[in-house]
Amino acid sequence: MKALNRSDFGLIIVALAALLMAGSPLSFAADTSEIESASKAALAKLVETNPAAAALEKKAEAVLVFPSILKAGLIIGGQGGNGALFVDGQAVAYYNIAAASYGLQAGAQHFGYAMFLMTDKAREYLDSSDGWEVGVGPSIVVVDDGVGKSLTTTTAQDDVYAFIFSQTGIMAGLGVQGSKITKIDP
Repeated sequence: MKALNRSDFGLIIVALAALLMAGSPLSFAADTSEIESASKAALAKLVETNPAAAALEKKAEAVLVFPSILKAGLIIGGQGGNGALFVDGQAVAYYNIAAASYGLQAGAQHFGYAMFLMTDKAREYLDSSDGWEVGVGPSIVVVDDGVGKSLTTTTAQDDVYAFIFSQTGIMAGLGVQGSKITKIDP
């Protein structure tokens, strides 16, 4: 039997972290009323403080809000959180976001994430996919200060606009990461 070297050990740890982060959405599930309440409050605060988000909310087919995502890592990292999908102000479904990462990284960060689904195509993709891998499927624009200042409902032509908000903590480094959004069955 061959002895494990450092690179083998690293691959095993990455594989284990990925398995843990890709676990059943039910393992991350919280009470849906808590998820809905926190998501609704986070969306209200985002819309109140960000004019681009307020404009998009009025035109969006749906808004998927993750009020609290925890991201942490030291070489190997992960993130996760629960959220709600709102249509016409009502929560219609609940989701989990999870990711595993590997690379030069260290720290911990807490943040919120809102995705404004602007088209029927984006909403249908979320409903029909068996877990949405962010970066695959509808086009996503991450709205930062530069994009937010020039974004209006007439210039908003992409499928999904994403906002990261309420960031606390420090996460530094470079890593390879993919996020997956999966429906939680209450």
